[in-house]
Amino acid sequence: MSTKKTSNIAPRFPYFNRELSWLAFNRRVLEQAECPDYPLLERMKFLAFVSSNLDEFFEIRVAGLLQQVKSGASERGPDGLGAKEQLRRIQGIVKRLVSDQYDCWEQQIVPGLKKSDILFCGYDELTRNEKKWVEQYFEDQISPVLTPLAIDPAHPFPQLSNKALYILASIEDPETRIIEQMMAIVSVPRVLPRIIQVGATRRGKPGVYISLSDIVHRFIKRLFPGYKVTSAVPFRITRNSDLYIDEEEVKNLLSKIEEELMNRHKGDAVRLEIGKGADPKLIQEFLRAIKLPPENVYTIDGPINFFRLMSAYDLIDRADLKFPQHTPYIPKELENPQRIFEQIAAKDILLHHPYESFQPFIDFLNQAARDPQVFAIKQTLYRTSGDSPVIKALIEASRQGKQVTVLVEIKARFDEANNIQWARQLEDVGVHVVYGLVGLKTHCKTCMVVRREETELRRYVHLGTGNYNPKTARLYTDLSFFTCQKDITEEVAGLFNTLTGFSLTPSFKKLIVAPVYPAE
Repeated sequence: MSTKKTSNIAPRFPYFNRELSWLAFNRRVLEQAECPDYPLLERMKFLAFVSSNLDEFFEIRVAGLLQQVKSGASERGPDGLGAKEQLRRIQGIVKRLVSDQYDCWEQQIVPGLKKSDILFCGYDELTRNEKKWVEQYFEDQISPVLTPLAIDPAHPFPQLSNKALYILASIEDPETRIIEQMMAIVSVPRVLPRIIQVGATRRGKPGVYISLSDIVHRFIKRLFPGYKVTSAVPFRITRNSDLYIDEEEVKNLLSKIEEELMNRHKGDAVRLEIGKGADPKLIQEFLRAIKLPPENVYTIDGPINFFRLMSAYDLIDRADLKFPQHTPYIPKELENPQRIFEQIAAKDILLHHPYESFQPFIDFLNQAARDPQVFAIKQTLYRTSGDSPVIKALIEASRQGKQVTVLVEIKARFDEANNIQWARQLEDVGVHVVYGLVGLKTHCKTCMVVRREETELRRYVHLGTGNYNPKTARLYTDLSFFTCQKDITEEVAGLFNTLTGFSLTPSFKKLIVAPVYPAE
């Protein structure tokens, strides 16, 4: 008689976990900040990127896992991990990552900047004259816009916005016999700069900087006259920011997304970042109010939200502490915008950004807008810049009487509001605007110009791997391809017809279009 042996070893799965892989990527971003070969202000910038990346990770990825746990879902992914196990691992990895991030700031970046006469100081480190300047700055620029919020039976717990800066204070009435700690919250408006350059600088030290939260913390007692402030710490809450939309059931996708955007700042809390020194009992009460378990609390020993250091990067004018400025190259055949169609007709053109300039595409679009031989322009837009020359060119083209059609992807995550704004600006001048396909996101980046040349209409096409954003085109590695090859441009025309109209069986031989495949 034989017995079958059983193994206690967990089965191995041949896949990496998506969320843990993403955290490994963000660890590599932190390693850029730790790299001693990089200029100090560039390293500071990478610290900011780490925080910005983590914000989106919690708003979407962690929020989704918490939703799975809340709903009782027990499914495991192809990596074999369930939602609870993923959350447990994420919490441990993120806490180590954040600890290393702040160590990098305190032990490497701040001392290095100090050697270069750039000082990031706490209030107690300032000189007497600098403290006077900061006090006056608080009275003139900060205090008038602060809002202290008492928490008591007459003042219910307030709605705290996603990723906004607050101060949590514990206060007591010194006249009562029984000491009772009361909770108060100070809302710090987003309009205030988070990093402030001190005006009264010490001799030989051209740059002295202090965080806004440090200033508010120092003078918070003035907001509660007659009371004793026993503790005060900065904090911010990260909320579930995903948009939950059943596109099959929605009659007006644009209106539904606008409605969901209004609710984004009210989503469930998924993370609390809070400074050291808060009253433990107050923290327990606070967590009950925002319905967040203690394991989702991240205690911070330093500035809350390193992403705000991006403003300091722009504020500090020290070219020696930044990467040398790169000027993208414009190929000779594209130096004259008025000949751009002639050059594309002569041969295909491939550009490698950011080493080669994105300006030729802007020239391509501007020339199309002004050229009387151009009849129509069709373009997809996923993300673009705030002062977009792309939008301006499309508006000008429409005003010039050309037929302009633009697919604006209003489901582009965290750019939904911007894209709705662009869409309405375009519609106001007569541009035909569509909003993508139900159940899908349109990620393709393409622009097609239809131009009359002699007795025929010729299509000119741009295909790109990056967004139509001149600012990010100077940062990210992407490709731009210009062509007027008929077999390619005809398929791009078919692609636009599929995106803007109806087509059950689109066929592509030159283009690879998801979720359909090229015809065999």
